[in-house]
Amino acid sequence: MRLSRYFLPVLKETPGDAQVVSHQLMLRAGMIRQTAAGIYAWLPLGLRVLKKIEQIVREEQDRAGAIEVLMPTIQSAELWKQSGRYEAYGPEMLRIVDRHDREMLFSPTAEELFTVIFQNGAKSYRDLPRNLYQIQWKFRDEVRPRFGVLRGREFLMKDAYSFDADFAGARHSYNRMFIAYMRTFARMGLHAIPMQADTGPIGGDLSHEFIVLAPTGESDVFYHENWEKGRDTDHIEADDAGALEAYIDGLNADYAATDEKRDAAAEAAAGAALKQSKGIEVGQVFYFGDKYTKAMGVTVQGPDGQPVTPLMGSYGIGVSRLMGAIIEACHDKDGIIWPEAVAPYKVALINLRVDDAACAAAADGLYARLTAAGVEVLYDDRDERGGAKFATADLIGLPWQLVVGPKGLASGVVELKRRGGDKSEVGIDAAVAQLTA
Repeated sequence: MRLSRYFLPVLKETPGDAQVVSHQLMLRAGMIRQTAAGIYAWLPLGLRVLKKIEQIVREEQDRAGAIEVLMPTIQSAELWKQSGRYEAYGPEMLRIVDRHDREMLFSPTAEELFTVIFQNGAKSYRDLPRNLYQIQWKFRDEVRPRFGVLRGREFLMKDAYSFDADFAGARHSYNRMFIAYMRTFARMGLHAIPMQADTGPIGGDLSHEFIVLAPTGESDVFYHENWEKGRDTDHIEADDAGALEAYIDGLNADYAATDEKRDAAAEAAAGAALKQSKGIEVGQVFYFGDKYTKAMGVTVQGPDGQPVTPLMGSYGIGVSRLMGAIIEACHDKDGIIWPEAVAPYKVALINLRVDDAACAAAADGLYARLTAAGVEVLYDDRDERGGAKFATADLIGLPWQLVVGPKGLASGVVELKRRGGDKSEVGIDAAVAQLTA
């Protein structure tokens, strides 16, 4: 993509109402614009990142055996009244009355709707286990929306719902999602720590929040220093229930808790290994048994012909929230530093002298070669000063900067720089080879 033809409304100054780094940088880098309190329009650069995050989430859900569907954002209030949550959920729920005076709501979550859909399609224990998921917009009417996409009112979320015949199966479904979350965040370049969590209005008695450590995080977290080491999950066979549970039990043996769930005895046992930091929640998993299936009268026929009430879990990842969390964890004084897996483009190609025929020919040639090789390139071919181009490249945070200038070309080289890292002068062929490897 040529920057001269792109829509990238960057800002030189930080907006005064942006309180956290991710909100400041997303606005300055032309990724989002606020349209109402806690509601944002996603501009081209931000949308590309959002789609890449969404795709990683989708791939790991599919790998874990979940099946994608898409539910409406507007739900009938009758479903929520049936489960008992309509009044219990509180003012965060946006309630609507349609033209026929029917009570509706803008979905903040979808346990009830998924339960009904499952009920209509599952009749026997042979239809279990199942895990259905969607990636869909949600709305929660926060009293004080703030921190940009970290606590907005409208947000993109992956929510999944498992149905099992017994507790052993339900726990295995929970563990499959647990390990899927570990893999999802690791692929995005994030180190997420699972922590025992309150279940809140969703209910149940087993839950973990996945917390990304960030100095600018919104909550205090406490953890054993072992969590600072990477955890290899690729070798784990998720279909082996016993091995998977043993692995997760081993992970959870290392203490980790949010401020609300601190355990004085466990912290004393950790001793000098206990660490404290700030963190951002990026996902949560819940097991809540028959809370919804029983309330809504859902049964399937068991092996003996008797009715069985399926046991459920639900599993959420804040897709749009993840974008803010990644920036909070990956930035410097000059701007964003995107992990390559979620970067909007891989390379910022910078032509320092668009009025120089040799520079233009070399930059155009590099753009054509890299694009043909499948490398995503944002080509800064604007008639701007070099300083302005470097500032834009640093601000938007693409992993690589490839700089073409008259002095370098005279020596047969271009400058290749890793965002936030080292730079070197290499030949054009060598630059292409490194970026396409």
